[in-house]
Amino acid sequence: MELFEKLTAKARASRQRIVLPEGDEPRTLTAADRILADHIADIILIGQPDAIKRLAADMKLEHIGDATIVDPSDEAVIDRYAPLLYELRKNKGMTMEQARLTTANPLYLGCLMVKAGDANGQVAGARNTTGNVLRAAFQVIKTKPGIQVVSGAFLMLLPENLPFGTDHILIFADCAVVPDPTAAELAQIAISAADTARDIAGISPRVAMLSYSTKGSASGEIVDKVIEATRIAHEMDPELILDGELQADAAIVPSVAHSKAPDSQLSGKANVLVFPNLSVGNIAYKLVQRLGGVQAVGPVLQGLAAPVNDLSRGCFPEDIYKTIIMTCCQAIGSK
Repeated sequence: MELFEKLTAKARASRQRIVLPEGDEPRTLTAADRILADHIADIILIGQPDAIKRLAADMKLEHIGDATIVDPSDEAVIDRYAPLLYELRKNKGMTMEQARLTTANPLYLGCLMVKAGDANGQVAGARNTTGNVLRAAFQVIKTKPGIQVVSGAFLMLLPENLPFGTDHILIFADCAVVPDPTAAELAQIAISAADTARDIAGISPRVAMLSYSTKGSASGEIVDKVIEATRIAHEMDPELILDGELQADAAIVPSVAHSKAPDSQLSGKANVLVFPNLSVGNIAYKLVQRLGGVQAVGPVLQGLAAPVNDLSRGCFPEDIYKTIIMTCCQAIGSK
């Protein structure tokens, strides 16, 4: 069974409520209609109800009527969620009047619904920037206990001829969010990426902290950062199978690991690769994707207390459909 078949079955077996703040965006509506038709999740669309229904009719979408539609300008909706936002942000100087105005912003309203337990996750970004999507999530949902940084992971789905990872799956992080993480942040990224491996890929994480050095073969500021991050990550989760600093070949090739890092608990069988900075991670996933014929799925945002995932503004309905499924699996795994 392919990965997305497994994820779809997992989501369908434990239906989650996913809120889509861009409820009148055509690609989003197309994906929502398919999710509802396939009985994968319950969908909450934020937007003006008449406009959404009219657009769905024009697009000949048959299942949008099964979605819950929430009007962000409805005073009853604002009355329900604005006090929650006020409590979350009053120490930052937010007034109740500002809270009411902000609650009418669909990105914030969606996050407030998740925070209140009325939804399990949010998917946005077909129309909004990553910065706006993340800002609402940071201010409302916040991060998991012990985690202060949100990062982005890609699921790299390898073809059969590449015998790496687990079930031909590798997790790459961070490839999307944090330009130059500190050692503490890098450790948190590793812990979050392990959660992504469990919750979405359904594999037991084996985490490699990557560098241009393997066990002291080279030195430098970045090497020192990776070594310190490895130490911190071990303290955060002593049971996690994790090692560093390792070069990429020592992380995923058993014969190289035997030579370069014979005492590594990974034994060249890592399935989660944590890169020392965003430049390395982003370059690596794009090269592997293009040169290796590898499917890169993501980025999946990790580290938040509840799942919020960001889309590319150039995304297709298929991308949104798959992101909703991954968000469902994250929500299931976080319970």
